[in-house]
Amino acid sequence: MNRLAAILPASNVLVDVDATSKKRVFETAGLLFENQHAIARATVTDNLFARERLGSTGLGHGVAIPHGRIKGLKNPLAAVIRAQQPIAFDAPDDEPVTLLIFLLVPEAATQRHLEILSEIAELLSDRALRDKLKAEPDAAQLHALIAAWEPLKSVA
Repeated sequence: MNRLAAILPASNVLVDVDATSKKRVFETAGLLFENQHAIARATVTDNLFARERLGSTGLGHGVAIPHGRIKGLKNPLAAVIRAQQPIAFDAPDDEPVTLLIFLLVPEAATQRHLEILSEIAELLSDRALRDKLKAEPDAAQLHALIAAWEPLKSVA
């Protein structure tokens, strides 16, 4: 199992979300984490925006990895939200974003946080998979695509 699948419950995958701005999609993520994991939505959105102010988490190719550190969180948590309409995100290629993988980590997270982000970036760099994730109409199938993906094994 890849690191993302290990922290991404199927209930945290939403498709065709009606969010037309970064603010709206962050609010949707905040509500999701509040309802599914009892993390205050304001805490989630405030942390996501604080990180976004340091620089866009848009990677290009219509995807973004908004992430934040959450005080009191014990283990990393992820969510996937796919927007109905592309959202302006200040990505390096100026392409609007439709697929967002949210990552929340404990406040003191260090190496594990970076490993998860790196693996998510690797997953999203696979063009064929990225296109499937952006097109799959069923949330459960989108989750299954992520769960089935295997990262390249490092030769450390």
